[in-house]
Amino acid sequence: MSETSTGIELGRGTGPLRGVKVVEIAGIGPGPHACMLLADLGADVIRVERPGGQALAGGAHNLLNRGRPSVALDLKNPEAVQTVLELVRGADVLVEGMRPGVMERLGLGPEDCAAVNERLVYGRMTGWGQDGPLAQAAGHDMNYIAITGTLFGLGQDKSKPHFPSNLVGDFGGGSTYLVIGILAALLEAKVSGKGQTVDAAIVDGTASLNAMTAAFIAGGQFREERAVNLLDGGAPFYDVYETSDGRHMSVGSLEPQFFARLVQLLGVEDTCPGQFEMDRWEEMRALFTETFRGRTQAEWVEVFEGTDACVAGIIPISEAAEHPHMKARGVFVTRDDLLQPVPAPRFSRTGATLGTPPSREAGEHTRAALTAWGVPDVDGLIERGVAVQV
Repeated sequence: MSETSTGIELGRGTGPLRGVKVVEIAGIGPGPHACMLLADLGADVIRVERPGGQALAGGAHNLLNRGRPSVALDLKNPEAVQTVLELVRGADVLVEGMRPGVMERLGLGPEDCAAVNERLVYGRMTGWGQDGPLAQAAGHDMNYIAITGTLFGLGQDKSKPHFPSNLVGDFGGGSTYLVIGILAALLEAKVSGKGQTVDAAIVDGTASLNAMTAAFIAGGQFREERAVNLLDGGAPFYDVYETSDGRHMSVGSLEPQFFARLVQLLGVEDTCPGQFEMDRWEEMRALFTETFRGRTQAEWVEVFEGTDACVAGIIPISEAAEHPHMKARGVFVTRDDLLQPVPAPRFSRTGATLGTPPSREAGEHTRAALTAWGVPDVDGLIERGVAVQV
């Protein structure tokens, strides 16, 4: 979907989802992230927001809302509900992130939408899922990943877990799995001619993300403690080390040949214990700690980067765009005065490009977007307060 001097045009996306039409019932976090991904990949997404918007959901800086117009509809008004159903009539996908039962009470549940479009894929994004004892309870990322067994093992602090902001739950087990489910259901709908409901729960997706840990436990290769296993900081050759300037290096020298390169470039070949002399791991860790503290991060990057030692400097996102590898691939761009990641993944024939910037306010594109989607009497909807144009 693109904006022109006269309005909004559909079918203008450059990615492989060009022509796919998505109705987004606005929420926060994983739902908008999923719709950003769909828009990045070329889909026409129309974002339906409440008049005035909601906390944490909007603003010209909110990159999760890029690539799609904002329409403000008062869904407490039956005429607004009918307007959404009119959008659904010509859509391929609907995405919502309400608590279970809310969309049904509005008259916009899966059955309501299927009645006007039987091929619609109805994507539902929640933390707990559509059923289960906690389905109606409030929650956030760390709560969801807590009961999956995932948060328990995160971090290198033996005294308590450390949560990685909301990357693992909201976006790893949440929006990523919602998009996977939507794409799979779209493929099936092309064969069957019928849509279906995708119940994307963060608890489900996070448990799936953590399958490797379940495999390690099943094989007797994992202890349910922090900082005692191969990939959680228990091994000194898979850990983080501080440099002389207070910055850090990531060390992931798992394979013997990579470990050999690590100790060679560190200059500790003659004093380092053998890689799997586990009773000497703390001696090895102390040696690595002391050695890394002997130089700045920049000096160690010059030593290691581009080698097979599997060592990289840890940098903030504000510096990531200028890293030589990230810069060469163009992973970040500054557009609309916002530093932002480009669409991912990449495609050889239908490359995806950034669409429109995030809307400044809920309802910024109400008239143009509803008109482009073929909704009748848009001006009348605005005049009656059913829709709001800001």
